[in-house]
Amino acid sequence: MEPDLCSARGCREPAVWQLLWNNPKLHTPERRKIWLACPEHRESLELFLGARGFLKDTVPHE
Repeated sequence: MEPDLCSARGCREPAVWQLLWNNPKLHTPERRKIWLACPEHRESLELFLGARGFLKDTVPHE
């Protein structure tokens, strides 16, 4: 079975984090979308989502 990969454009590294987010203009408050992140891209993806007010939580990817 192939590992889940990071959501960063062009990244082929295994994901170790889940970035839970939602766009309040499109989603109900309880809905969570998930981007996956490798250690290298975690911060940049969090900053991208956070700047838009979308990031809700970051948790380990099992």
